[in-house]
Amino acid sequence: MSKSGPLTGMKVIELAHIMAGPACGMMLADMGADVIKVEKPDGDDSRRFLPPEIKGESAAYMMMNRNKRGIALNLKDPDAIKVLRTLLDSADVVVENYRHDTMDRLGLGYETLRKSNPKLVYCSISGFGRTGPYAERGGFDLIAQGMSGLMSITGEGPGRPPVKPGAPIADITAGFLAALGCVAAYTNAQQTGEGQMVDTSLFEAGISLTYWQSAIAFATGTAPGPLGSAHPLNAPYQSFRARDGWINIGAANQRNWTRLLEVVGASELQDDPRFGSNADRIKNLAELVPILEEHLQKRDTHDWLRLMDKAGLPAGPVMNVSEMHRDEQALAREMIVETDHPVAGPVKAIGLPVKFSGTPGSVNRPAPTLGQHGHEILSEYGFSSDRIAELERSGAVIKG
Repeated sequence: MSKSGPLTGMKVIELAHIMAGPACGMMLADMGADVIKVEKPDGDDSRRFLPPEIKGESAAYMMMNRNKRGIALNLKDPDAIKVLRTLLDSADVVVENYRHDTMDRLGLGYETLRKSNPKLVYCSISGFGRTGPYAERGGFDLIAQGMSGLMSITGEGPGRPPVKPGAPIADITAGFLAALGCVAAYTNAQQTGEGQMVDTSLFEAGISLTYWQSAIAFATGTAPGPLGSAHPLNAPYQSFRARDGWINIGAANQRNWTRLLEVVGASELQDDPRFGSNADRIKNLAELVPILEEHLQKRDTHDWLRLMDKAGLPAGPVMNVSEMHRDEQALAREMIVETDHPVAGPVKAIGLPVKFSGTPGSVNRPAPTLGQHGHEILSEYGFSSDRIAELERSGAVIKG
């Protein structure tokens, strides 16, 4: 199956499981890289994230591993290590999210691999990074969200239990940061012939999402707390209750504040000293919200959105995930795509969120079944059919 995208020609070996590493590999694959996913004999743990499933195939696994080819190796077998070393010796990038010293124990650490493949970009994604006092700790999205401060700024307000954002944002952000790091290091390697280590973590990914709140804490000496859907620096900029549901309104500057007052018929607030400037509105937000909602509950969300759009006021509905899947803009931007899986059949997925005018990426290959492309991959790397059959009989390579 032909690949397209700006990274066509990049060879990536993915030694990663579940979310952060596979997210990195997925992004590179969607942009055209040839990503070979190496799994253990019983497969990526996300293959067992059930339910939901489609004809026995994990929906979670299929989402994160489309556009990749798959091979399964028993890395307890020396022959499997040799097979993997063959793949790595000609790779441009390797992505791994094993525990701290796993790759070194396998004889596949960065310092070892760079000797035979100087241009290799070695990307390590971990819980806390490869240095520092927490380097040997395992990492999970929930732990990273808590320690990075994200959970302290998420939720409805003081006195309520900690709330984790619904999506595993530390995992996904770490994967996307890793992909950016891989592309940057690959570009440098193309110019210099020298690869390098790319090192990022879930903890750092979570920290990077606190820019506004960290700015506040640095400036004031006080850590901000949760504000529900409100913004810490702009008001009104949050969800409001209309007659039939919720609507997000982004009146984040003086011009949009004036537009909002005109649209909802609250011109009397224009001269109210409590709400004259953005700083005033932030200070008196608790008083402002019920006043605005009293006006907003006179109409349904659909009516308000039509009026706000006409006025040029940023606003939008609060949709659930299924509603988002049906949204005309999401469909027009090809954010909902479909592949034909060999077992599950037609499977929908989220599309590539970056568009390229000259070298468009695409989602055109379903996630591999366990070991699906083993024979194909090994043949490309010079293994004979007899040798592949021998490796499969011994269990070093799991037959797809």
